[in-house]
Amino acid sequence: MEQHLPATLGELKKSGYMPRSVKEELRANLIARIRAKQPLFAGIHGYEETVVPALERAILAGHSVNLLGLRGQAKTRMARSLALLLDEFIPVVQGSEINDDPLAPISRYAKDLIAAQGDATPVAWLHRDQRYTEKLATPDTTVADLIGDSDPIKAANLKLDYSDERVIHFGLVPRSHRGIFVINELPDLQPRIQVALFNILQEGDVQIRGFKLRLPLDIQFVFTANPEDYTNRGAIITPLKDRIQSQILTHYPPSIELGMRITAQEARSPQDQARRVRVPELVRLLIERTAVEARASEYVDPKSGVSARLTISALESVISGAERRALRTGDERTVARISDLLEAGPAINGKIELVYEGEQEGPEKVAQHLLSQAVRNVFLGLFPDPEKAKKRARSDAKGRAVPDPYAPVIAYFEDRSLDLLADAPDAAHHTALDRVPGLRELVTALHPEADGEELPAWMELVLHGLAETSRIGRSSLAGRTRFSDMMGSVFSASGDEEGEEG
Repeated sequence: MEQHLPATLGELKKSGYMPRSVKEELRANLIARIRAKQPLFAGIHGYEETVVPALERAILAGHSVNLLGLRGQAKTRMARSLALLLDEFIPVVQGSEINDDPLAPISRYAKDLIAAQGDATPVAWLHRDQRYTEKLATPDTTVADLIGDSDPIKAANLKLDYSDERVIHFGLVPRSHRGIFVINELPDLQPRIQVALFNILQEGDVQIRGFKLRLPLDIQFVFTANPEDYTNRGAIITPLKDRIQSQILTHYPPSIELGMRITAQEARSPQDQARRVRVPELVRLLIERTAVEARASEYVDPKSGVSARLTISALESVISGAERRALRTGDERTVARISDLLEAGPAINGKIELVYEGEQEGPEKVAQHLLSQAVRNVFLGLFPDPEKAKKRARSDAKGRAVPDPYAPVIAYFEDRSLDLLADAPDAAHHTALDRVPGLRELVTALHPEADGEELPAWMELVLHGLAETSRIGRSSLAGRTRFSDMMGSVFSASGDEEGEEG
């Protein structure tokens, strides 16, 4: 494609090229995309009625944008995706540090070159990917990093006086001329550095120390930030916030189903691993519910948020745990279990910021608490409440007694226990579950949609759900989970503690 593009200023003029600003580019290409019924973003879900319309309005208005929201809400991904709204190629003066437009140069270098060579001035073509610049705001960021400063080495090499603007080393902002410039975590930028952005946002130019210089830069600014009440390290100063024309609030998925879709899309598994392990929808639901529980937990700081990275890491951990078991047992293919999720604590620990009470409990206990809450609430949403079912004398509209649907299962554990081994082959795991009378029948009666491969996960959920609602006992031993009657579970736990002390 590039070989057909004009190579000199003269050829560019003959081609009919007309300069336009980056905001005009974004606006025109967005209009074309809207008319073609094409989405603004690919792979970003849950923002169709909220964030996307607000961002489209900001682009159409030519606004700079601040994406404000908790961590893991796709702010950076959206910013990077905006580069797709730029023209595929634009002409620049060859050798220009700041992407000078050949028909509208702003730098001393480009102006001098065009004055010397005229229509023979060489023209290069810049791809849209090269017009996107991203900077993570850190406390050590300087004005020189962003705007620029005099370069003594350049002055010495070119034998120039320090008053000559050709000794300037341009920072990231001028080098982003005619492109998109993103600053992530804006509150982390020191206030005195934020002040340096005033002119470029309001007047479109920069001031570099020691030089009487005005560069009318053409940049689409996008900022990302967490709410100020969370980022204790700093805040967006009011005058800068006032100059950012649109502030758009992001949010977490509005439904569990949408969260499951995002998690499935973002989780990364090697192809052979994906072929070896099937993850039931029930397990995926439990993973997503764990994030919901974390966002509402008294142990987790609500101001920090719980990002989709928790569910993504948890899903990847579940798949890897199931794969490890299959490799050890020799199974060619396996299905993830509830127990695989309950072992995913390490994938959750680092994804939640604990309040004081949570720190007292410890991250491992909090992670297990969140997983237990997820199991309990999903179970209660899919099966009858065991507490209500316990009242066997309950009657229906005709006065007939309604039996407890869990009675056969609970009766089994009155004088025996059941061990589910973490590394048991699938066949042995299924055999163990089938020892419990009425368990399979209970699941198939209430959820006939559960197919043969996923049925054991549903049966396992019932056992964990009954344990969470104190209808049967449960204890965790090395490499196994034991279900028994409530008293047996208490004695078992007591014995384990005594053994540890001994």
